[in-house]
Amino acid sequence: MNSKFNNADARTYSVVPNTSFISIKDESRELMAVWPDIVRDLTDAGRHLDIPDVTKWLMKVLQYNVPCGGKNRALTVVEAYRSLSPPDQITEENLRLTRILGWCTELLQAFLLMVDDIQDHSEMRRNQPCWYLYNDIGLTAINDALMLEMCIYQLLKKHFKTKECYVNLLEQFLSVSLKTEMGQCLDLLSTNFGKKPNLDLFTMDRYNSIVKYKTGYYTFVLPATAAMSFAGITDPEMYRQAKTILLEMGHLFQVKDDYLDCYGSIEDIGKTGTDIAEGKCSWLIVVALQRATPEQKKIFEECYGQSDVEKVNRVKQLYQELGISNTYAIYEEETYNLLHTHIQQISRGLPHDLFLKLLNRTCRKIGRKD
Repeated sequence: MNSKFNNADARTYSVVPNTSFISIKDESRELMAVWPDIVRDLTDAGRHLDIPDVTKWLMKVLQYNVPCGGKNRALTVVEAYRSLSPPDQITEENLRLTRILGWCTELLQAFLLMVDDIQDHSEMRRNQPCWYLYNDIGLTAINDALMLEMCIYQLLKKHFKTKECYVNLLEQFLSVSLKTEMGQCLDLLSTNFGKKPNLDLFTMDRYNSIVKYKTGYYTFVLPATAAMSFAGITDPEMYRQAKTILLEMGHLFQVKDDYLDCYGSIEDIGKTGTDIAEGKCSWLIVVALQRATPEQKKIFEECYGQSDVEKVNRVKQLYQELGISNTYAIYEEETYNLLHTHIQQISRGLPHDLFLKLLNRTCRKIGRKD
């Protein structure tokens, strides 16, 4: 791997962004071209254990849950590697390995979503029934999700074990998985495990922590920093600056997701919004509680976290009365512009263009599909 990125010379070395261009659509096709090899790698191992039924089932789990999303995390891995690596390092073999690394992030995403859908009693994901509801699979889906999580490490071992970055990649995936699961725990604690939520806990500080741990690390930090590791970057300050920007993006991304959960159509977001019925500590309810009168707070106490359609609609009516949509529009515009400024202030040799592309692709304005 490239060794020129080290602590001693990071102050003077500036990354020259790779000028080779490939569109998101083309890169998505390149990722899908690798997908059959991913499935083969993961299911061949099962055959060695003389469990053909499990191998066949795992193939079904993989095909249903992993490749059908937007592949934003995998795309970030490839974009980051292209931007951060010198031209002589961007070989077809290294790009293939980068795409495999990208699929590892998608496997993590699939594992987390499968468990989250069970815990949240969700019905739709990516315009199809959630896996646990597919053919009445039920709680067997928990084991299926765990198998997908372990597939990550099988792929890393097979393709990266001889690379200098192998241990770093293992530590990154393990660390981010733990952080995300802690974020999920905080989210569930906030909903009182699906019972009546304690709205007094719904503070902006608590919300920020949920977003940071449940979303920011695995959606933004992991894909970019995994690519940095594979590109041979070792300077801690480069990782620190990247992490700061990426967590800010994660916050905007999740606030937008919260907004769409309430106001987006199933065609736009691929699922039915459940945050109100599930009593989630979302950005909308936190801001609403900050503004609500004592009378309005009483209504929130009575209706929030209830699956009754009339009570859900009453919460939405209160959101309208409190001007939540307008507040979101202002927040989105200001945060988007602030992120642009922060990206321009990165000084540790990280290419601004990479982060601007990521911002525009994943956090673009409402009205365009994720």
